[in-house]
Amino acid sequence: MQKQVLILGGYGNFGKRIAHSLCKANVAVIIAGRSLCKAEQFRDELCKQYPEVLINAIALDVAQEIKTQLVHWQPTVVINTCGPFQMADYHVALNCIECGVHYLDLADGRDFVGGIGLLDKAAKANNVLVVSGASSVPGLSSAVLEHFRGEFQRMNSLQFGIATVQKFSRGYATAKAILTYLGKPCRPPFGEEQNFYGWQGLHSINYPEMGKRWMSLCDVPDLDLLPPRFGLKKISFSAGMESNLLHWGMWLVSWLVRLGLPLSLPKHTRFLTNIGHCFDWQSSDDSGMHMFIKGYDLHGNPLEIKWFLLAKEAAGPYIPTVPAIVLAKQLVHGQLELRGALPCVSLVSLSDYLAEISDLPIKMQVWRSDGLSMA
Repeated sequence: MQKQVLILGGYGNFGKRIAHSLCKANVAVIIAGRSLCKAEQFRDELCKQYPEVLINAIALDVAQEIKTQLVHWQPTVVINTCGPFQMADYHVALNCIECGVHYLDLADGRDFVGGIGLLDKAAKANNVLVVSGASSVPGLSSAVLEHFRGEFQRMNSLQFGIATVQKFSRGYATAKAILTYLGKPCRPPFGEEQNFYGWQGLHSINYPEMGKRWMSLCDVPDLDLLPPRFGLKKISFSAGMESNLLHWGMWLVSWLVRLGLPLSLPKHTRFLTNIGHCFDWQSSDDSGMHMFIKGYDLHGNPLEIKWFLLAKEAAGPYIPTVPAIVLAKQLVHGQLELRGALPCVSLVSLSDYLAEISDLPIKMQVWRSDGLSMA
């Protein structure tokens, strides 16, 4: 039987991009979602573009039918894009383990990704790999730190974040995830003592070619995972919307939540995302990611490296999908022998990441405080 990748949420924002990339690499895919009509419609689009690739479409409710479909289709890998993961459990991953199927997800829930190691023993016993957070955070963020690790005697702090493009800022799962902690206290990062509040800590970042973007603090797995691995004493992650009006509006709402107003924001995610689309006319199609790393170089001198990833022509939404794509290809082709359950920390190299997006209008820029150029 041909090896296949089952994509949960296969016709969604991220699922579509994952499917295109896998089909382009001649990897068979199964497009899965609650709507069979949408799954089949997207399958037909893919079949026209990739006529030599095996592409199937199925209706699947992960809350009810996942094990039945795993037994029937026997995929090699499952990629779960069905967020939000902040309040999710591990039933999809557990069913994959039981059926001997590798599992990858694009989760950004701090507890969800950080706790995936609970499944490690079961995953190893069934000879499968279970990876959570195969996305920008912590997949790409850890890849960047690994890439620059050799430049530092010691890394002290990391300030990083993502500036989204207006037209694609509000996938339902992503929006709902942020609304779950908007204005609410979040526990301190690893090794720190002070709480922070979701979507507060308002500040701006100047991106090359994009200009100033407003940013606010967000709760991500990296806050727990990166400090112990890289010796960081201080870490913060932020996100920014392209529309200043929308960004500041969310910041003001975060204060209402912090002051105690009983706002059930996650219940109104669909309504709020629809309002957000009214500002799509402001979109420039530009988005990016930044990582500012401070520490000491190999001679003991202070060193700061500013790393930017800049996406043009609305290519930004491909960025979070790359770790899952790279790992899925390796598993399908038998190139990855790692087994167990773990967060996606240092599993994908920056070179592999950049190779995957080499044909997209996405580029990297690096600035060093010591003026040295980077190879």
